Amino acid sequence: MIPDPDRWTSSKDGKGFTEVAKKVHSMGLKFGIHVMRGLSRQAYDANTLILDTTTGGAYEESGRQWRAKDIGIKERACAWMSHGFMSVNTKLGAGRAFLRSLYEQYAEWGVDFVKHDCVFGDDLDVDEITFVSEVLQKLNRPILYSLSPGTSATPTMAKDISGLVNMYRVTGDDWDTWGDVAAHFDVSRDFAAANKIGAKGLLGRSWPDLDMLPLGWLTDPGSNRGPYRMSNLNLDEQKTQMTLWAMARSPLMFGGDVRKLDEITYSLITNPFILEINSYSTNNMEFPYVTGTKGSTHKTTAHSQRSRRCLKEVGKSHAQFLGFTSCNHPKVNGWSIEALDQDLDQICWKEHMGSHEPLCLYKQKPLLSSDERLIYNQGELHLLASDGMEFCLDASPRKKRTSKEFKSGSFSPCRSDANQMWELNNNGSLISSYSGLCATVKSIDANVGNSGGVRSWIATGRKGEIYVALFNLNSEKTVISATISDLTKALPGKNLNATSCFGFGDIKDSISMEVEIHGCALFVLNCP
Repeated sequence: MIPDPDRWTSSKDGKGFTEVAKKVHSMGLKFGIHVMRGLSRQAYDANTLILDTTTGGAYEESGRQWRAKDIGIKERACAWMSHGFMSVNTKLGAGRAFLRSLYEQYAEWGVDFVKHDCVFGDDLDVDEITFVSEVLQKLNRPILYSLSPGTSATPTMAKDISGLVNMYRVTGDDWDTWGDVAAHFDVSRDFAAANKIGAKGLLGRSWPDLDMLPLGWLTDPGSNRGPYRMSNLNLDEQKTQMTLWAMARSPLMFGGDVRKLDEITYSLITNPFILEINSYSTNNMEFPYVTGTKGSTHKTTAHSQRSRRCLKEVGKSHAQFLGFTSCNHPKVNGWSIEALDQDLDQICWKEHMGSHEPLCLYKQKPLLSSDERLIYNQGELHLLASDGMEFCLDASPRKKRTSKEFKSGSFSPCRSDANQMWELNNNGSLISSYSGLCATVKSIDANVGNSGGVRSWIATGRKGEIYVALFNLNSEKTVISATISDLTKALPGKNLNATSCFGFGDIKDSISMEVEIHGCALFVLNCP
């Protein structure tokens, strides 16, 4: 593979990106490239010879030379670029030789970072990821390995690949709309709960990637036009995005034009607190025990596990909501089995419902084919809204190509992946195999607005400080509060009885702040 010499004039005479890499390195920067899965359709149609880097000639095996059509798998084309690229057969020596030649060439050019697209999420190709990771481990210089896209990515999927890479997308493409920003709260929570932040990775660690930061001077998605406009996110929304990305320790990939940085954008992406949290914090997790008081009526919204989906109405003024929280929470043990007949059972939530009707789901053992790749515990099951309905309860919304586009309901066609697997424990808790969180049900006043809710994240700093981020997803100003006692429960071993807050002085029982629409507040708590 070679760059287009008309576009990259320094690549003439077989130099590739060597001169570009040297120029980038001379500016104190790293040089990265974006590549696609496997083999290009152009190379396949031309049936080009496969390079053997050990001999410098065509790859030979079994007495013949091997070509592109021997290794390309047309049936496994990139789903969203089917006329462009296809998988290669890594079980063949020629297929492995082809991939090896690519990544050894990237190393020779001086590449520091490779974004490998159309191999993860809906386009998962574990074989190619595994072999590329093996090649990168053997190179004489480190190359950071990044996977894309993140549509339909789950913690279970990441379990197979996080140790092979350095970062991997967990959402669809992120652009400068509030819907895209808000769509990242649930998925970042789930990967944090699965202990994937900073897990073992290729020659170091790996990180769930929430995608680029669409700040500053931008173009439009899918456009071949260069940057021509400012980000559509207002300043509060930009601060929320930067803070969530930092608290979740997502790679911070700036998506704007660095040649045209305004002062506000520059101050955001270089904020010392944000960079400190993103680089060095630990124990990063969503903190569910916050309350929000909205508007002039001072109605208080329920605790903020806002991944809830309305399951059924209860009378005219109440609705039941399904939420997910830590299984250590005292109010998750409300589920029990109700036998309807010999072959049919329900799992019902009766606790903390007062006079309201219990919420019940039908249980069904998952039907797995003999060649099913995932093996589940014997006690795991599907949960259906009604008997005979082939729609199962999801633990989290499944992402499409863009981050804000996801299914609004809790149920989707039954599948055998962990996203729909549940296990009822003897203590009455219902745990998700997808995230390791437990399901709860709560009845709330339907007259209280819930257009977005409030969210919170916590983390600990390398000097013992505690970071508390409060996020307002509502469409009006909201006072968000958290008690010191709840923070202490979430961070056992921390002494929060005599705590001071950076810029606010000593605090006693709680922290509280009026937060702008779609905005956030970040507290730095200094503990003795």
